[in-house]
Amino acid sequence: MDFQLTDEQTQLQQNVRRYAREKLTPIAEKIEETGEPPSRELLKIFAEMGYLGVNIPENLGGQGCDNLEALIVLQEVAQISSAVAFPIFESSVGPIRAIEKYGNKELVEEIVPAVCRGEKVVAVAMSEPNAGSALTDLVSKADIEDEEIILNGAKRWCSGGGHADGYLVYCRLSDAPGSKGIGAVYVEKDSPGLSFGRSEKLMGFRGIPSADLFFDDVRVPARNLVVPAGGFKKLMEAFDLERCGNATMALAQASASLDDVTEYVQNRCQFGKPIVDFQAVQIKLAEMKMKVDAAQLLVWRAAADSGQGLPSVGASSIAKCFANEIARDVTGTALQLMGGYGYSKEYPMERRMRDAWGWGIAGGAIDIQKINIASAIVGRRFNQRN
Repeated sequence: MDFQLTDEQTQLQQNVRRYAREKLTPIAEKIEETGEPPSRELLKIFAEMGYLGVNIPENLGGQGCDNLEALIVLQEVAQISSAVAFPIFESSVGPIRAIEKYGNKELVEEIVPAVCRGEKVVAVAMSEPNAGSALTDLVSKADIEDEEIILNGAKRWCSGGGHADGYLVYCRLSDAPGSKGIGAVYVEKDSPGLSFGRSEKLMGFRGIPSADLFFDDVRVPARNLVVPAGGFKKLMEAFDLERCGNATMALAQASASLDDVTEYVQNRCQFGKPIVDFQAVQIKLAEMKMKVDAAQLLVWRAAADSGQGLPSVGASSIAKCFANEIARDVTGTALQLMGGYGYSKEYPMERRMRDAWGWGIAGGAIDIQKINIASAIVGRRFNQRN
């Protein structure tokens, strides 16, 4: 058992960290000010540097690395900003992986390399007004007629809604009850009948647009079927990797906050000495460090065990749940230690705290992860309806 990164992984981490800190900070500040998502020019730069599709096979335009390497890249960029890192998230742990794993050859070869080249952004459309944590209550429907799929329904809380070029839409593909009737279809943004609601105004996640999607007899080719009815388990297996990405995004807010506050308390003087010399501050630093390191190991465990495949629901849920919780604690403590400077929008600390809360909601709420963990412990799913 080795808890160290390899020399190659360490070099990758250092290279991404150096680039992110030198080049991406002003971009993150602009995104926070305007609310606009990362530019297509930045996506092209990410593609040239090999940051998109890190764990996508090389024959599809990716780097062919393991999930751990993908999360290393994601974390270093996310320490600068969740929004700046979001295209990396979507290309390595997001819906594109479900398309790559389960889509037909023609669709995969059209969509996946384009994402790796920074030419397309693909988002996932899962939740509905009455189907969030209870995802199997979704009612959006897709009918297959001849060589077309016709979609009707609405989606809510779609990160990338109105901005992404394509959407992996979870929907009902048969009349079978519950999860048995659910599959997924790929839909392009400009498909006739697809429209978008207003962009949501969220507490955090500036630069990660979110909007409702409305499907009114949207017709797509039959080849856009990614997972047929009855494939809900496959979709959730792919989503286990997205949980690891979510955990990494949350962890990045915590680890960056720890780095910033560690520097701050050594330079900030009160009562004639640096505040790090006060025992109360030392204890807070130690508590934050323990939480960050524990979360880091849980995320890396889930990723390392999965290799280039998909992590288990148990390991990914543990990593996400723990990282989500400690991110809120660590960013809050760091902000308190920095006082007015932490609370000021002139510094990134308050943004990190707002984003940290968001990651504990996105991708499955914290308490839902605990249900997943309990299910993994006892080896069966629990029926929440009884």
